[in-house]
Amino acid sequence: MERDKFFGFKRLVIKIGSALLINKDGTFNKIWLKSIADEINSLLESGVEILVVSSGAVAIGCGIIDRKRAQMSLNELQAIAAMGQAQLVIEWQEALKKNDVKVAQILLTPDDTENRKRFLNSKNTLQALLKLDVVPIINENDTVATDELSYGDNDRLAARVAQMVMADGLILLSDVDGLYETDPALTTEAKHIASIDSVTDEILEMAGSRESNYGSGGMLTKLHAAKIAMHAGCTTIISNGTKNKPISNILDGGKCSIFEAMQSPHVIRKQWLLGFLDTRGTLIIDKGAKVALSQGGSLLPVGLTNVRGNFERGDVVILKNEQDREIGKGITTYSSIEASLIIGCRSQAILEKLGYQGKPEIVHRDDMVLF
Repeated sequence: MERDKFFGFKRLVIKIGSALLINKDGTFNKIWLKSIADEINSLLESGVEILVVSSGAVAIGCGIIDRKRAQMSLNELQAIAAMGQAQLVIEWQEALKKNDVKVAQILLTPDDTENRKRFLNSKNTLQALLKLDVVPIINENDTVATDELSYGDNDRLAARVAQMVMADGLILLSDVDGLYETDPALTTEAKHIASIDSVTDEILEMAGSRESNYGSGGMLTKLHAAKIAMHAGCTTIISNGTKNKPISNILDGGKCSIFEAMQSPHVIRKQWLLGFLDTRGTLIIDKGAKVALSQGGSLLPVGLTNVRGNFERGDVVILKNEQDREIGKGITTYSSIEASLIIGCRSQAILEKLGYQGKPEIVHRDDMVLF
């Protein structure tokens, strides 16, 4: 794979807008889907983990009952989203089955990315799917959304997913080929911007308010998504997906806008933990655990000697050695009650102590920073 092995991405979120999946007559664009499915397979074979955020459920539902979106109430839109989502996943399954790629449906709401516990549950599910070599097909759960039908379309959802799984790449495919200083639909003199290192107010002002034919979001939502992703250490690419092979088009130097993150997701995560002050408890670890952590390992229950404070799963806790000296911080995968029950346990004994098989580590190495 060219272009520095696709920018060196190891974990990539690809967001696909409705305008790419749905033809102008409302039918499903199977030819385009087959093309992107082949490209996804090529990325998987090159070792890149892929997550897909796919719009299209509402548009498909509108086609099924032959009604326009603007003619329906929120409850009706939720109902047709349920109809369209079923067909959307079937189409993805069929497209990727050719290359023996397995898919899973994931439906998220803002609570799943903004609420701490639900964020962790969603993150763990997505990471488990990636370990199983399954491609998650992600969409907002429009059938239960009440405040509004979308996140501000799926661009922001894609950025939150990238943040959640610590992806280093996010591609937003729609019917535009990146950011212009002025709307290219209004003037042929509009200047394309190929590289952006910061989403400033000036950059946001360039977005205007033009929306795509089928999607609910325009360039502004894509810029907000890029800003979220960049702050999480994730490089974002906005590109025109209407090409027959949109990923290859990017690789071949096709027109796109690249919002390059200056640091990796792991570095950003460590910096956030270093500056986090609202810690909820303390984990005391033994000498062996301290050595394991210094060598890049995770904190396992067997290395835990004491638990202090009252905390829940997902809280930030302080790590201390047996001399009561702070050695780091981390995000705990267990509550203080659960952690107390598995002090000194080997991973295989967690089931017996808790009544369920929890994660093998109390603090994963990706969610930890050592002083």
